[in-house]
Amino acid sequence: MKQISGNKLLVKALKEEGVEILFGYPGACTIDISDELYKQKDIAVVLPRHEQALVHEADAYARTTGKVGVCLVTSGPGATNLVTGLATANYDSVPLVCFTGQVARHLIGNDAFQEVDIVGITRSITKYGVTVQNRQDLGRIIKEAFYIARTGRPGPVLIDLPKDVMAELGSPEYPDTVNIRGYKPNTAVHMGQLKRALKMLHKAKNPLFLAGGGVNIARANEIFQKVAEKTRVPVVTTVMGRGAIPTNHPLFVGNLGMHGSYAANMAVNNCDLLFSIGTRFNDRITGKLHAFAPHAQIVHIDIDTASISRNIHVDVPIVADALEAVTRMADYAELCNTEDWLLQIRRWKEEHPLTMRSRGHMSPLDIIDEINRQFEEAILVTDVGQHQMLVSQYAQITKGKQLIMSGGLGTMGYGFPGAIGAKLGNPEKPVIAISGDGGMQMNIQEFATAVLEELPIIVCVFNNEYLGMVRQWQKLFYGKRYGMTNLKAGALSRRTDGSEYPAYTPDFVKLAESYGALGIRVTRKEEIAAAFEAAKKNTCLPTLIEFIIDPEEMVYPMIRPGGTLGDMIMDC
Repeated sequence: MKQISGNKLLVKALKEEGVEILFGYPGACTIDISDELYKQKDIAVVLPRHEQALVHEADAYARTTGKVGVCLVTSGPGATNLVTGLATANYDSVPLVCFTGQVARHLIGNDAFQEVDIVGITRSITKYGVTVQNRQDLGRIIKEAFYIARTGRPGPVLIDLPKDVMAELGSPEYPDTVNIRGYKPNTAVHMGQLKRALKMLHKAKNPLFLAGGGVNIARANEIFQKVAEKTRVPVVTTVMGRGAIPTNHPLFVGNLGMHGSYAANMAVNNCDLLFSIGTRFNDRITGKLHAFAPHAQIVHIDIDTASISRNIHVDVPIVADALEAVTRMADYAELCNTEDWLLQIRRWKEEHPLTMRSRGHMSPLDIIDEINRQFEEAILVTDVGQHQMLVSQYAQITKGKQLIMSGGLGTMGYGFPGAIGAKLGNPEKPVIAISGDGGMQMNIQEFATAVLEELPIIVCVFNNEYLGMVRQWQKLFYGKRYGMTNLKAGALSRRTDGSEYPAYTPDFVKLAESYGALGIRVTRKEEIAAAFEAAKKNTCLPTLIEFIIDPEEMVYPMIRPGGTLGDMIMDC
């Protein structure tokens, strides 16, 4: 049998795993892999402009397609630039396989040029990481990496590839099967526990479904909607769970948590059974733990054993895949007597409807309303900040739409590269990136990637000249001391004690145009619709639309720091 190098086996393995797109950035320790990729045509290689953007692109590709995202970077700084993206994917359960170059084995531990212990650095933010020490193990390790990344609770896997291992000759065989001792992810439902939970649901007077990101990850949306309709139990979602049931569905109450709707937070405060599927119960959801769902028994379905009863004690734990669990629920669930409870929720909605007070100028809600009106199908990718919360509140996520963002880690700079990855994975679907002027500048170099890949992404920049979410806290709780949040601050403002500021930099429109993209600036509500219409006609290149937003625009409702779900600040 003819032997082949590790570099050739890697490329063969990627093809065997059905990889269609690889996001890669080259270097000395991966140049031989780059050469092997150059010789083939089955895998498209996308060259981003920064490794952090690269891993965000692979992440969004995975989220929107359900496939494993694949990265290739070199050793040293190439590898360490992945850290933020790996943590982002880890918190949001995104399946990635990231290959990092490494110096030859005899140089490891000797402070060689561009040598770092990337497996050690990323141990706490990856599902699995390993340095390949022997050529004969390469095929098995790659096979295991893809299996680990996509099974159980999905997550990122890192494979470190020493250059000399990859140059060695060895077997051309790539395994067909995986058998990992100690890793046997459970997806099946314990029917005894599930039937017990459904009996509790049926007996409850004020039952409530809480749908998290796990429902979306499992692609359980349609069957979950059927369960909700069959039981007539209202639904609240986490930010990551938005879209688990269409947001225009009569049983949908709203988002829960720090910027959740009044009705959703009141429903959790007053329910007597909280039936949670695919959530982690983090602090943004719960507020003060002792006051969370104080009258409720709690059922918790999650694929990850470690997520159950970590923060909130649950009465009925069920370790299972969300799709499997909800499918079995559809077989056994019964109609619940919820008419009075639904009426109460309707009263809460009427008492404090989710809306923004008109301040006489273009608001973020005007923009989001136009997106809702013009796009029946779309993938919305947000960055992190005020705009993210506003989109999660007001964007209608129905059957043809998907919303993705960095939820668990809250990574600024995710939105634009995320939109690139989403578009590469879904070329026929409109993709809209929504970012603030701060987050946009963290990976703005990816305009080169978007232009060269001919991606007609619509990039919305909400420019309020500030780091808006931090400014909001400074306004409400820090006496309007806007330290480190004014994006025009610098030498001139320091020299004049804050009385003078230069013009905003950069000029986003000119910057987009310098990359070859279309740039549009919108200052009035009446211009919004035309801007989106122009962007839709730009079918081969990205369009940046800069919306000039008043810095005084705020995100309400909001829970006070250290407060409970009942400690809400409304728009006033």
